[in-house]
Amino acid sequence: QVHVVESGGGLVQAGGSLRLSCAASGSIFSISAGGWHRQAPGKQRELVATITSGGGANYADSVKGRFTISRDNAKNTLYLQMNNLKPEDTAVYYCNCNVRSSSSRYSVLYWGQGTQVTVSS
Repeated sequence: QVHVVESGGGLVQAGGSLRLSCAASGSIFSISAGGWHRQAPGKQRELVATITSGGGANYADSVKGRFTISRDNAKNTLYLQMNNLKPEDTAVYYCNCNVRSSSSRYSVLYWGQGTQVTVSS
């Protein structure tokens, strides 16, 4: 069984920073790609950033230059460093990881439960 848990959300003033973490635990053989999504009230979930197994990153236009996705393979953890936060970044942030468990030849996409980020003006 694999579990994915986000942490690091909170309340911050506009212009501030937060660092989100996404830790995968359980019988993990490897994690390939992963990413962060967010969902604001009344809006659809949107992609924020993705990272490949080799560390290649892609970002939504709205966060380019402000957010940085990274990973620590030894800790099975993804990160999202968010700088110069804006009120429109307020949302629940979800991570996902493509995980191959120790008992399987296949990878499964796991989602975390989400962490709230609120940016005040």
